[in-house]
Amino acid sequence: MTSAPEVWPGNPYPLGATYDGSGTNFALFSEIAERVELCLFDADGTETRVELTEIDGFVWHAFLPRIEPGQRYGYRVHGPYDPEHGLRCNPNKLLLDPYGKAIDGKIEWDESVFGYHWGDEHSRNDDDSAAHMPKCVVINPYFDWGTDRPPKTPYADTVIYETHVKGMTISHPDVPENIRGTYAGMAHPAVIDHLKSLGVTAVELMPVHHFANDSFLQEKGLSNYWGYNTIGFLAPDHKYTSSPHPGGQVAEFKAMVRALHEAGMEVILDVVYNHTAEGNHMGPTLSFRGIDNPAYYRLVDGDQQYYMDYTGTGNTFNVGHPHTLQLIMDSLRYWVTEMHVDGFRFDLASTLAREFYDVDRLAAFFELVQQDPIVSQVKLIAEPWDVGPGGYQVGNFPPQWTEWNGKYRDTVRDFWRGEPATIGEFAARITGSADLYETSGRRPVASINFVTAHDGFTLNDLVSYNEKHNEANQDDNNDGESHNRSWNCGVEGATDDPAILELRARQRRNFLTTMFLSQGVPMICHGDELGRTQQGNNNGYCQDNELTWIDWASADADLIAFTRRLGELRHEHPIFRRRRFFDGRPVRRSGGLPDIGWFQPLGEEMTDEDWGSGFGRAIAVYLNGEGLREVDSRGQRVTDDSFYLCFNADPDAIEFTLPEASFGERWELVIDTENPTPVDTDVLPAGGVIKVGGRSVVVLRRLATAPATA
Repeated sequence: MTSAPEVWPGNPYPLGATYDGSGTNFALFSEIAERVELCLFDADGTETRVELTEIDGFVWHAFLPRIEPGQRYGYRVHGPYDPEHGLRCNPNKLLLDPYGKAIDGKIEWDESVFGYHWGDEHSRNDDDSAAHMPKCVVINPYFDWGTDRPPKTPYADTVIYETHVKGMTISHPDVPENIRGTYAGMAHPAVIDHLKSLGVTAVELMPVHHFANDSFLQEKGLSNYWGYNTIGFLAPDHKYTSSPHPGGQVAEFKAMVRALHEAGMEVILDVVYNHTAEGNHMGPTLSFRGIDNPAYYRLVDGDQQYYMDYTGTGNTFNVGHPHTLQLIMDSLRYWVTEMHVDGFRFDLASTLAREFYDVDRLAAFFELVQQDPIVSQVKLIAEPWDVGPGGYQVGNFPPQWTEWNGKYRDTVRDFWRGEPATIGEFAARITGSADLYETSGRRPVASINFVTAHDGFTLNDLVSYNEKHNEANQDDNNDGESHNRSWNCGVEGATDDPAILELRARQRRNFLTTMFLSQGVPMICHGDELGRTQQGNNNGYCQDNELTWIDWASADADLIAFTRRLGELRHEHPIFRRRRFFDGRPVRRSGGLPDIGWFQPLGEEMTDEDWGSGFGRAIAVYLNGEGLREVDSRGQRVTDDSFYLCFNADPDAIEFTLPEASFGERWELVIDTENPTPVDTDVLPAGGVIKVGGRSVVVLRRLATAPATA
């Protein structure tokens, strides 16, 4: 910059850097700062410092005419440095704007980005970090959204596909090489067509907020692949852009959202507001720590040089502070209003409820969300646990929230691997987990049903490995979950035994069938429909390579076709996506039959004694399609076909007797996980017998009563 820029007073709101067509307003919150300098960087790295002298409500601000999009910047905060009392200001550290909407460059893990000299955590390091820090970028907020409209798919009709921007597209043969692994790659027609063919209505992206790549991983030749290490809550990460221009990732992200919306799919972001990339007291000084450490972080009472850690990452974001809450809410609103996303999945959401110590469902964060006219109207999904005391909170989130149902995952895994005494809980889980959600006024859609997710085995590995195999992570196989509720079907890992391969394929179909036909919202983990493997690694967070990327060349075409059939079946039949819980009461218009009925394999209805008998591996359920007790958007009563589902987790085939004629006089086979290729079958009469193969699911559809013959 050849001369000092012109500086006007500007405004304290909005926070961050805001371009209005004639210049840019800069605003930064810090309650403990004594001086704040805005640092502007030319393309060659030349730094120009501008002191912010206007202060309103602890917000330091200025307006700089002629500062345009593409300008790189950061801050230096002068203030008290007293780590024992939680104060860590140091103007020698260039700091990222917490409200930065784009970040350019990467952190170079030089000693200067730390507040102490290596080897002496109690020392003070005054080396200048600017040369080794990324810079925030002023963005152009204007974008042609055209006729973009959010799909607003009802929860009951939603099918979620959890995926990673890079892993999904980096090896896709139909995506041009120059956009593989990027937001533009996610928007490519080949990717969108695949998702639509599965019946997907919402794409849940693993973290795209700008995140740091951990130094300890880089030293091992690894990297932070998953992205749960946020340092920019309003900035889409530049690692996933094909644009060569600083800040270009913003427009590319918006174009991706627009393309997915045009295809009828919502975009849900996996967001990490529970901690940041600055870690514990030994971590770097990148942003929040140097701006206002006690405002942004939970510190240990009585010894504030240390951080409370409910996340297992070194620090916990301080949701008890109003400006930290404001940042989270401003971030959420920004992604909805400016980036057009349709919802959020909150990583370790229990942490956000720790206003003081215990998890509190009425914490300020949840009150703010409920009152917010924008954020309250999008999909809100909690990962309902953290690593702190009392952190497992499945079923305990407020009414407008849905949850990753960890109990569904565990129960369905146990059932299909043949664990005893899971029949009763299995029945509860596949019918929407009323025991978890009904008493809080929620409906079946509160349960996000999943068997696998990014964290853990892939579906293929769930049926191929008894033990984790994380040696590639270089932690002596100590990382990752050791209790996976998996079963290798007789051989650990790869095999050419045709019997084991057939059993594994059937188990994959069993899991997918159970999930797609359960009440609640199904979530597919990317690549499971293709048979993706991570070779037994259940913690691929640091593997940005072929181990975790989808291998499209090895996709299982038969499994893809089977998954598509399940997606079609769920879409065509509202009985599998009810908006209300079953109640077991008779439905007058179906001859007094209940809306649901449970049966033994012999065709007799389950009794209290049967439910309490303990061990069981086989059960059938009747779903009354005329018993939906629902109306559509036009007020018309919704009815459907009735179905009879036979679940057999026993290793041997079992004969299931169909119920008496009042439940259905004629039945046709729709799904058989033992024989996945559709074939012509005879119509089965009431009281008829069908053999259900060992470890298989059979789905039967009730046919209309046969017309009388002359």
